[in-house]
Amino acid sequence: MWDVTIGRRVVDSGAFVSENIDLSGLTTLRVGGPARLLAECPSTESLVEVVRLLDRERIPTLILAGGSNLVVSDSGFDGVVVRVANTTVSLDADRVIAEAGAVWDEVVAQSVAAELGGLECLSGIPGSTGATPVQNVGAYGVEVGSRLRRVQLLDRRSGEVSWVDPSVLELGYRSSVLKHSADAVVLSVEFVVSADGTSAPLQYRELAAALGAEEGARLPSTQVREAVLELRTGKGMVLDPYDHDTWSAGSFFTNPVVSDEQLPQVLSVIGDLLGDVPVPQFSAAGGTKLSAGWLIERAGFSKGYPAESAPARLSTRHTLALTNRGSATTADVLSLAREVRDGVFSAFGVRLEPEPVTVGCTI
Repeated sequence: MWDVTIGRRVVDSGAFVSENIDLSGLTTLRVGGPARLLAECPSTESLVEVVRLLDRERIPTLILAGGSNLVVSDSGFDGVVVRVANTTVSLDADRVIAEAGAVWDEVVAQSVAAELGGLECLSGIPGSTGATPVQNVGAYGVEVGSRLRRVQLLDRRSGEVSWVDPSVLELGYRSSVLKHSADAVVLSVEFVVSADGTSAPLQYRELAAALGAEEGARLPSTQVREAVLELRTGKGMVLDPYDHDTWSAGSFFTNPVVSDEQLPQVLSVIGDLLGDVPVPQFSAAGGTKLSAGWLIERAGFSKGYPAESAPARLSTRHTLALTNRGSATTADVLSLAREVRDGVFSAFGVRLEPEPVTVGCTI
């Protein structure tokens, strides 16, 4: 697949190369088999040069940074894993520019410490900055798409590097044109922030209640960040190497959007099964968004399901997270994911879609 000469050229590009690296150590789920070769790129220049080289030689390549939204098969990846490790962050009065390999929560922390507002609701989300526009990550009423000014991409088809407007990314709910395509690599991201140190308007009821504020209020970004981190920690959604509830890919399923035509039937089924209960629902593009976690729990999958001895379980604090209890394989995680997905569909007729990207495996 490659020879010594190509490996040497990868090293000459400024990358640090290792062989037969276990990918379970590079993902937050801590599952996945070996990579034949790992090329860690500490600068944007080395990242661009290595990817261009591998593409010219038609060598199978997997781009990986924080590994927080990734499920890799137990057989691993028979190619070169390119680790995005460029980490420079620049702060200005109305913008934050972060290279793709920068740890996302550290970028948020730096912006808040510099009294820049707008990113605080996205505190505690694991992973790298480069993944944020790919996934259009969001939490507590704010999506990255609402804070993007532009994104620097390497076009793998042409080899060109350019800054693009967010409008070309077709950002949607936890999606973009980048998510299921290997045609481009994110190199840097520029965000819009406010210089007055106040948060984005509070749009999430739980967060507003935790802060004792009205929805729509703007508070000091430091105060909002602290509240977000406290809420996420209580749900096991802030990484902790000693807490197996955080050995996850975050929310494993997206909240399903049900069409206006389908909604009455779904609500009728829920009513027949559960009685007259309030169903969390929110207006969304294409219909009404339901809570995946709520549906999972009402379908019979409680926190910690299936049992304490199981290698893969739902989080003991959050039914939307599938967790590795220390010895799980990818097969264990996917088996649980299928059981939950199929159980929700059987109970309510709603099909949950996985949020993580899969490599060499399917759910």
